[in-house]
Amino acid sequence: MEKSFFMQMSGTYQQQGDYFLPNLSTPESVPVGIWGQWRKHYLKTQREPIYTALLLSGKLDSHLAETDTQAETMFFQLVKQLAEQEGITEQLKIENQMEWVGRMNNIRDRATEIVHAELIFT
Repeated sequence: MEKSFFMQMSGTYQQQGDYFLPNLSTPESVPVGIWGQWRKHYLKTQREPIYTALLLSGKLDSHLAETDTQAETMFFQLVKQLAEQEGITEQLKIENQMEWVGRMNNIRDRATEIVHAELIFT
């Protein structure tokens, strides 16, 4: 009787001793960069209902991957735009490398804050 019960259920099972165990596999996860990891941490700690809903619907990985891609693109565009606006050029890099590094680090920090505010922590 038990065997026929399991035959009627969907999915596949394997018998181990007196028990039928379902053949389960975990879904492939999408690799996520640092922006997606920050988003995941934010959702998990600050927006738990949204995190849980995405996780249970199977959409968490795709959401994180999409956010990561958008944030990466936005970050590099911002860095480029801010560097152009402030006149930071390759010539400055050649002439005064330390000033160039300091100014670029400042731009990268500002771009990171903007991406966090507009994409990650919303």
